[in-house]
Amino acid sequence: MSASIAPPVTIRTGTVPEGKVADFLTGRHLRDTPEEYVRQNLEKALVRQYKYDARDCAPEFAVKVGSSRKRVDVVVFLPGATHAQENAFILVETKRAGVSPASRTDGIDQLRSYLAACLNAKYGLWTNGDEQYCLAKRADGAGGFTFEEIIDIPALGQSEEDAQRPQRKDLKPATADNLLFAFRRCHNYIAGTEGKQKPDAFWELLKLIFCKIEDERSRRLDFYATASERASATSAASAKARIQRLFEAKVLAKYGAIFPASDSNIDLKPNVVAFVVSQLQGYSLLASPVDVKGVAYEEIVGSNLRGDRGEFFTPRNACRMAVTMLNPQPNERVIDPACGTGGFLITAMNHALAHIEKEERAQWMDPTRGTDEERQELYRARNEYLSQRVHGMDLNPGLVRAAKMNMVMNNDGSGGLWQANSLANPRTWRDDAPAQVRLGSFDAVVANPPFGANIVIDDEEVMNQYDLAAMWDRRSDGRWEMRVDKHGRRVLQKNQPPEILFIERCVQLLKPGTGRFALVIPNGILNNPALGYVRTWLAANVQVLAVVDMARELFQPKNDTQTSMVLARRLSPDEKAAAAAGHLEYPIFMAIAERVGHDKRGNVVFRRTETGDDVLVTRQELFAEIDPSTGEEVLRSTEVQERQVDDELPDVATAYLRWLGEQR
Repeated sequence: MSASIAPPVTIRTGTVPEGKVADFLTGRHLRDTPEEYVRQNLEKALVRQYKYDARDCAPEFAVKVGSSRKRVDVVVFLPGATHAQENAFILVETKRAGVSPASRTDGIDQLRSYLAACLNAKYGLWTNGDEQYCLAKRADGAGGFTFEEIIDIPALGQSEEDAQRPQRKDLKPATADNLLFAFRRCHNYIAGTEGKQKPDAFWELLKLIFCKIEDERSRRLDFYATASERASATSAASAKARIQRLFEAKVLAKYGAIFPASDSNIDLKPNVVAFVVSQLQGYSLLASPVDVKGVAYEEIVGSNLRGDRGEFFTPRNACRMAVTMLNPQPNERVIDPACGTGGFLITAMNHALAHIEKEERAQWMDPTRGTDEERQELYRARNEYLSQRVHGMDLNPGLVRAAKMNMVMNNDGSGGLWQANSLANPRTWRDDAPAQVRLGSFDAVVANPPFGANIVIDDEEVMNQYDLAAMWDRRSDGRWEMRVDKHGRRVLQKNQPPEILFIERCVQLLKPGTGRFALVIPNGILNNPALGYVRTWLAANVQVLAVVDMARELFQPKNDTQTSMVLARRLSPDEKAAAAAGHLEYPIFMAIAERVGHDKRGNVVFRRTETGDDVLVTRQELFAEIDPSTGEEVLRSTEVQERQVDDELPDVATAYLRWLGEQR
């Protein structure tokens, strides 16, 4: 079947002409340009992060500057005031990436001139996404103004002092791509200022991100840098000393497996530490949506740690589709034996955690807040799941380390990850692997094994574990038969691609009769006549539940391999006997996903109407934020209107669950 049904969770509410974007504040159709992309992210931040009322904000507002009129990209007015120049409070100038802040026409001086012309305006923000500057306008006592660079503009009702050193109540969950911008700014600043290679800059940035996360779990916030610390190398030393103490006391003590003793110092200059801290201190990373953090983190990881062993990270929409179809439950143990940076595991983990949270909150007197006891019980249930049911392995130690960090940013569960060759004999796996990790013990396996022509497995000790490492002969009746010697032992091939052996290892990890997997498998394995023995082995060992033929663009532009997502359940011994006798028959769900949300260059593709207009959708988005009165995390709901990405993978998952229900 072809999955082209519109997902039922969305509502068509209008169209946007091709090449246009609906303005977040006004809904007006504007040209879709790189500069507009930056502005739309800032507009969302002003409303969702800084809490300004959209009715008090205006894009492209004309102000009088000298004898001419200039359009300010976004103006925030005093609450409830008319949209007039004398009521302007914050001015925002957004530029496309690459525009220099020193530009005579488009740089910070342009913002200064606008601030000077708006007598009552107090703050300004200039950004091209990769760089950001915040200014406070001060009277100079002689009828003029000076401009002081500050850490951040204040949010609604927030004092400037609190904006420079936020308290817990001031922390803001990130929205849209603003966290991605912040991570990118920090990484580029480290690489450019320190002269470090990109991977080294990446690891130092992650140390500071970990400090930020652990600081959010503390009663007293120490992750901050004042404007004077950022401006002065001498003062910056105190900021670095404070963050180094935080790193030693909170991070090293808790994550010794991630940060070895030889890596116990933050290897950055004081002014660099102060800059990075100033870019992150206003966010609540713990309360930021999973997808926002995931997109930001994985882009930085992907540009630094992508290896040469066929490691191509699974797009998040493919992870979500597979996990939705697999539907791992809180009482089920899940593993990814080729976990990379943890994208599949985080998706599966959060799927199960959503079940836990829904069940727990349904028993609360107030589902949005809960009592101390109720929240503690939720924490206990989540922690029990994370500590006992989530596991992952990868051969690349750098990716395992990155995955652990990714897990910590997304609810944790990092204790179940370790570096190992998951194709090797389990007795060779490191001693720190949990004792309960053994073959035949998992309810669910999710994986995108490394694949590619440049990597093969030729270690005889490894290959001896697998039927699929043996020579197979095709008989005259077309059936495949494994070749054995006179002693009944497998006759091995010289080598075998890892993606074939991973299929068998994933089946070995599953509980017989009930365990199920979702695997990304190259289409060649599923349709190449010479690999018919792989399909024969699969038919003898698993019940294939679903095969989803994925569009070629899924891994582009990084990799051009065409793949399918295959779901299957491991057969019990009795079922294997029935399969061998030809008595096992069952239906298989099959789908073709022709569109996966991006083109071969990686550009996002939006769904269009028959007339070629973009489709707008409205949805309810549940997010966490910090209650200013208590400092506690509280769930909120907001209505979000946006263009619909032309992605059929959610449609596939919906169709599969409906089909599965019909089969039962």
